[in-house]
Order: sequence, then structure tokens, then C-alpha cells
Amino acid sequence: MPKVGMEPKRRAEVINATLTCISLHGIDGMTLDKVAEYADCSKGVVTYYYKNKDHLTIEAFKAFMAYYGLKIESELRSTMTAGEMIGVTMDHILPPYREDADRQINVSQLDGMENMYIPFEDQARLFVQFFSKAALDPKLQEVVSERYQADLKGIARIMDYGRMTGHMAVEDSQSAAYGLLAMVVGLSFFRVAKIPPVHGEDNRYIGEDYVRRLTSSQRSSG
Repeated sequence: MPKVGMEPKRRAEVINATLTCISLHGIDGMTLDKVAEYADCSKGVVTYYYKNKDHLTIEAFKAFMAYYGLKIESELRSTMTAGEMIGVTMDHILPPYREDADRQINVSQLDGMENMYIPFEDQARLFVQFFSKAALDPKLQEVVSERYQADLKGIARIMDYGRMTGHMAVEDSQSAAYGLLAMVVGLSFFRVAKIPPVHGEDNRYIGEDYVRRLTSSQRSSG
């Protein structure tokens, strides 16, 4: 049994270790023994918090999905324009390529929001692992649905704010938010599958163009 007061830290270490293990070995290759090794604890500590592999996988997926919303919320400011808010959102849900292989996965808020991080390549591998499993797993589907429903509401609110302040031309914010998020998910799959645009550039510009049209059309109509 873990020491009193260590529970939050140990839980965080186990979840971070699980995500690291899945990124390196896949969900099928992830075992409780490997997670314990990456977390530098006993298997008993892992099973004390998470009764089996399925439970641990679901909780790790929840933490992975929640990470993006937490990072976005921490960087949004009331003084920002809607376009700037969408820019912050895009930087996290479809990040530009970066050399950060030396960084470690940390989806815990215990050490401060600024220390939460998932390296670029790990994000891609985890995305594919979790979403491929979610296609056949109702419990993982619930995680995706709950998280994306919240994301859709958040993006739609930003677009409504943009329309209200005259910075975005969006007649149906819910459909526009759905279109943006669906595009980001598709672009993410293409990135992982190494399917670049015609000229070989980073495909995130397609999502950026989508947002730019929403703001430029408002300026041209103003």
C-alpha cells in the first residue's frame, strides 16, 4: 500500500508511465509489469489504483484527452480576440512540428500547468493507438465522445464571441466548430500516416486557412 499523502503523485506517475509505455509499445504491448517499471514502482502499486489493464487504459486515455483542454484553457485570456483564441486552440490540437524528443510525457497538473507536456511524436503515436482501439471499444468511444462534445462547445463559444465582436463571420457556430474539429482529426491521421499535401508541407496550414477564411470574410464584409 502506498504511503499516506503519496496517492496523487503515484497516480500521476502511473498514468504518465502508462502513456509512455503505450507510445513505445502500443496498447497491445502495454503490460502492468512494464508500466510499473516505467513508473519505478511495484506492480502492486499499479493495481492498487487501477484494477486491471482495461481500467488503466481508459484512465490513461481520459488523461490524454483532457490534457489538450487543460492546456488550452490555461493559455486563453479574456483580452484575446476570437482569432487569437482559435490560434491557441489550433497550436494544441494540431501543433506545429517541433524537435522535443528529449522531453517526457507529463499530463499531471501537480507540478503546475506549465510543466504539463506531451512530445510531438508521442502525441502522434498515442493518437493512433487510442483512436484505433476506440473504433471497436464502446468504453473508449465514450471517452472520445465526452471529450469532443466539450471541445465542440468550447470552440463554438469562441466563434460566437468572434461574431459578437465583429471578428469572425460564422452563421452557425456549432457546424463551423464541428467542421474545424473534424478537419483537425482527419489532418492528424494523415500526419501520422505520412501523407503530406501535394507540395510536401505541414498539413496544418489547411486548418489555419479554414480559420483565416472565417476571419477574413468578416473583415471584407465589414
